[in-house]
Amino acid sequence: MLTTKHLPGLAAAAMIASVAFVVEYVVKNKTPIIISPLVVAVVLGALVSNFGLLPETCRVGLGFAARNLLRLGIVLLGLQLSFSQVRELGAPGLALVVVVVAVTFVGTQWLGKKMGLSSGLSLLVATGFSICGASAIAAMRPVSDADDDDMAYAIALVTICGTLAIFLLPAIGEVIGFSGAEFGSWVGASVHDVAQTVATAASGNDDAKNAAIVVKLTRVMLLAPLVAAVSFSRRQQLIHTNVSDAKTQKAKLPPIVPLFIIGFIAAISVNSSFDLPSEFLSNVKWVEKSLLACALVGLGAGVDAKKLRRVGTRPLALGLISWILVATLSAIGVGLLNIS
Repeated sequence: MLTTKHLPGLAAAAMIASVAFVVEYVVKNKTPIIISPLVVAVVLGALVSNFGLLPETCRVGLGFAARNLLRLGIVLLGLQLSFSQVRELGAPGLALVVVVVAVTFVGTQWLGKKMGLSSGLSLLVATGFSICGASAIAAMRPVSDADDDDMAYAIALVTICGTLAIFLLPAIGEVIGFSGAEFGSWVGASVHDVAQTVATAASGNDDAKNAAIVVKLTRVMLLAPLVAAVSFSRRQQLIHTNVSDAKTQKAKLPPIVPLFIIGFIAAISVNSSFDLPSEFLSNVKWVEKSLLACALVGLGAGVDAKKLRRVGTRPLALGLISWILVATLSAIGVGLLNIS
């Protein structure tokens, strides 16, 4: 329950999130680089915390933001999606999205295990690369055993690779002969963050941009079943472990389907069933991004830079390989299915 103890931390999250949006605006207007305010929010939260600039009185409110504001933001994200997008994509496009997401998600986790990385970090990297970057990573964290450091590393990786995609994919697309909707479908199936997807597809024509957005948003819709499946799987694993204290075991169990994921699906259903005004949806999108930015400030504040340094370069290798995997699979799928 929200109390006065939460106010200092919530105020700090709001102020730092505001700075993140200012940074995004300046970078977008002064450079060709596309950067998400969510990524900036994580970085600023981590910097403020690790440099000792964060009063202890803010910790309670930042924790509230990291948990509750995050879930509310994910629910509102559902209002940007519609089941009609799946119908517009068609069977070949849907098959491409499902296969790419499934193989990238499973393959990245398998590779992370082989590289000796924690299951939590591998899961978050797999989620970010297969679905939609920082938002997906933040949504998966509550049902995983990952910590704030795992989350920060995973977000850094999808940001690096997504930024590289903006510059590399258009050039590679020309070499392999992708253009128009074909190029857009490849971008939508392989680039992580929504903003990065739009920026990458902008090098093509309107057909490319439209195809990229449809394919990308269909990937985002798979966030709900993916989080629900992980939550259910982890719950079953905990049930079958030998825990002598039944109360302790019950407390550790995640819900079969997290409530915020049910809300996410309900929001998609509402947007699919009713013709919501575009101005309303635009305002909701602003609120959603603001809530997620505040939440990621809270998550970033829990990051320990010393722990990140001890992990070394293995996560970077995992991220690069996962990026190559999703881009290659998407290119093969687009070529074989002749999506246009």
